[in-house]
Amino acid sequence: MELNDYVEKFTAAEPDYLYRLWRATNVQTVHGRMASGHVQGRLLKLLVTMIRPRRILEVGTFSGYSALSMAEGLAEGGELYTFEINDEMEDFAREWMEGSPYGNRIHFIIGDATVEAPRLGLTFDMMFIDGDKRTYTETYEALLPLLNDGGYLLADNTLWDGHVVDSSYDHDAQTLGIRRFNEHVAQDPRVEQVILPLRDGLTIMRKNPKE
Repeated sequence: MELNDYVEKFTAAEPDYLYRLWRATNVQTVHGRMASGHVQGRLLKLLVTMIRPRRILEVGTFSGYSALSMAEGLAEGGELYTFEINDEMEDFAREWMEGSPYGNRIHFIIGDATVEAPRLGLTFDMMFIDGDKRTYTETYEALLPLLNDGGYLLADNTLWDGHVVDSSYDHDAQTLGIRRFNEHVAQDPRVEQVILPLRDGLTIMRKNPKE
């Protein structure tokens, strides 16, 4: 905990709007811990600034914190499409996104990204997967064709609170889903990847250009 506090202290401050969203998420929703939060949010914004994607796809909006962090880093004209399958989060997330300085960059869609995103007829330069852990592999396979060659795909929670290496979770469906995803990506020649031990684990992948 002391080390986490140190990291927070020496990471660039989050905008006040995002801090207020994080507070509201933790007070008004049951699973507030699911929000990306300060450090990961700043990393997402920085990665977007570095990669300079024209279009981003996000799976799993939750309260909108990660979407707003990425939208903050978008250049003028950039767009972010974020999908949330739980319609109970719609009113909360939509209000915060539409009231933000970056609301005009975000397309918020209620529905299954693996079904709805291909119907858009678009391709993406960057993706962030943070949906159902049990079906990460299926989500990855459904959406990777929409990622442009040389594009980046991020997957959250890939260490799953350490459960991926804890045998007492061998029968937990979400842990098994994350393990299967990590093994699948490690053997996939279409991407190169690294897992960062940030919060709950963040995997960064780059789609290899076709030769």
